[in-house]
Amino acid sequence: MKHKTACTICEAMCGLEVELEGDRVTAVRGDRDDPLSRGHICPKAVAIPDIMGDPDRLRQPVRRDRATGRWSEVSWDEALDETAARIADLQARHGLGAVGLYLGNPTVHSPGAILAIPAFSRALGGRARFSATSVDQLPQMLAALQMFGHQLLMPVPDIDRTDLFVVIGGNPVVSNGSLMTAPGMRRRLEALQERGGQLIVVDPRLTETAAMADLHLPVRPGGDAALLLGVLHVLFKRDLVDLGPLAAYADGLEELERLALRFPLARVEAMSGLPGPAIDDLAQRIAEAESAAVYGRLGAATQAFGGLTCWLVQVINALTGNLDRVGGVMFTRPAADMVAATARTGHTGHYAAWRSRVRALPEFGGELPAATLAEEIETPGEGQIKGLITFAGNPVLSVPNGPRLDRALGELDFMVSIDLYRNETTRHADLILPTSFGFERDHFDLIFNVLAVRNVARFAPALVAPPPGVRDDFDVLLDLAQRIRLAGGGRKGVSLGATMHAMRAAGVRRLVDGLLRAGPHGAGLVGPGLTLARLMERPSGVDLGPLAPALPGRLYTPDKRVQLAPEVYLQDIERLEAHLRDAEDGLVLIGRRLLRSNNSWMHNSERLVRGKPACVLLIHPEDADAIGLDVDGPVRVRSRVGAVEVPARRSEQVSPGVVSLPHGFGHDRSGTAWRVAEAHAGVSLNDLTDELAVDPLTGVAAFSGVPVEVEPLPA
Repeated sequence: MKHKTACTICEAMCGLEVELEGDRVTAVRGDRDDPLSRGHICPKAVAIPDIMGDPDRLRQPVRRDRATGRWSEVSWDEALDETAARIADLQARHGLGAVGLYLGNPTVHSPGAILAIPAFSRALGGRARFSATSVDQLPQMLAALQMFGHQLLMPVPDIDRTDLFVVIGGNPVVSNGSLMTAPGMRRRLEALQERGGQLIVVDPRLTETAAMADLHLPVRPGGDAALLLGVLHVLFKRDLVDLGPLAAYADGLEELERLALRFPLARVEAMSGLPGPAIDDLAQRIAEAESAAVYGRLGAATQAFGGLTCWLVQVINALTGNLDRVGGVMFTRPAADMVAATARTGHTGHYAAWRSRVRALPEFGGELPAATLAEEIETPGEGQIKGLITFAGNPVLSVPNGPRLDRALGELDFMVSIDLYRNETTRHADLILPTSFGFERDHFDLIFNVLAVRNVARFAPALVAPPPGVRDDFDVLLDLAQRIRLAGGGRKGVSLGATMHAMRAAGVRRLVDGLLRAGPHGAGLVGPGLTLARLMERPSGVDLGPLAPALPGRLYTPDKRVQLAPEVYLQDIERLEAHLRDAEDGLVLIGRRLLRSNNSWMHNSERLVRGKPACVLLIHPEDADAIGLDVDGPVRVRSRVGAVEVPARRSEQVSPGVVSLPHGFGHDRSGTAWRVAEAHAGVSLNDLTDELAVDPLTGVAAFSGVPVEVEPLPA
């Protein structure tokens, strides 16, 4: 029997058509009727049944005996009660902050988790909060908060109507967008070029997207902010600034002009790695295009000047009249409007309300930088983390200097993980609590509809029951929070308890229905608009129309004005100026994304790891010759924090001076239990990245441009 559903692996949220025989998935295809993905599918969606049926997947809570290292199954009641008692005891002895919480990337793909995590976090208490945000998109969120008043109000490229698309540090052909939900990205870019538009890619690697581009600019890793300051200079010097309607409700233009005059092209060439004429040409192309959308992604964010880079991306969109215009970058009006919903409760976001205990790095949205997690566990004193809860995360492979965090996790008094697998992180846990996955649970995308290139909505009911012994994220989180409170731990308060009780009674479906009714396309309490019941009558989803100008009404700044020049960025410029003439010799390391990989957690699917080894270091032939690597072969890569041995491939995809490793590998640590991944272990990029190398403005890890040495090894 065929069923319509949705992929929950990545941000593209593709519609799927799934065939079932009983509870067994026999086929997964793209849904041609889906209004956003229109039949697009990638290998990861086909592999969802591999994870659901994986023999290595946990199907019952398990406990680790610290003395013997052996794991044994326990009941849910026993696991939850023990977890609650241990957490309450740690908090009673050391304070609420003694127990930390880390949220992994899959959290945002679970509606139950998105709805329950805020209540769970408040109930747990303390400020020791960490997530994948600070090794990913935090700089984009900070720009949204500072410029538009809400951390989720990130403008989205109108990719299907633009005349010029400029990609900085992104590879949307592989990611299908990312902070720009756009399944079938190759098809969309081909359509852009067929209608006479242009694609420009700024990246130190000739990515799959750059290979399609009309122009590829190989920026020096970490030099994007210098490049964009050069663009800013050209816009003002050549009188190309035109805000359009935005001029009536934007502040900071004079400050930007003064800033631009400080960065003539000759001053930014060394740091950007690009000649002045190339920067001048880029600025003129953006300003003179009928419409243009400048888009920065992971490479723009996770670098030493990621905060400045992501701010300048939106500044340039604004100064060329491309912010909030058709063909430029605009804001969504999603059916379940999480921007408006969180704003109604006063949660638009905050920044630097407190700082980390050891390095004084700023919090963002209530979370501290993940790069500080190891030191917050290791460093004695008030606020030291003694216990940790991880949810759907593998930070040993995803935060900088993973080996240091690996050691630190072994020092914890208690750790519990809510996860599908015993992986490189959860192997340190005292208890692992398994939850549902894939087609085993209802799905409505609460986050990525906020970032989609078109307003759409789809509800996908669960197709099969989860395995016996497995529970839903929503139930586990709320149940655990209530038990922690009953055990004497966590934050007290009658209203919080009542909120969680009401949420539990409502369930995910009624909560989603409430968001739909309250949204811009909703029915309210009664009426003809969108409700969950009406949405379920359309299994492929509904098309709610293209993006449209929404400012100033969509703004959440106190005065409903766009802030083009927030003070936090103007102050950080001085730090960049000290690096403008830095052009040190030596190799630097960048990461890369693979189509058949999704961080670490899809590596236990046999179909996704077939073929040639994917974990290979790319090195330019000139650099290979310089180190004596005459043919492809093994090398040792060394950084300040460690070394790995990995196969190397001579490739002109990377610029001279740059080497590249994919992210998410390193499955060679003892104590894990996913056999396919272990057989294709590779090495972890984050055994080389440096936890001390962060963007001080945001606290985000500087993954791009890590200084390394490479030496060939005997074949």
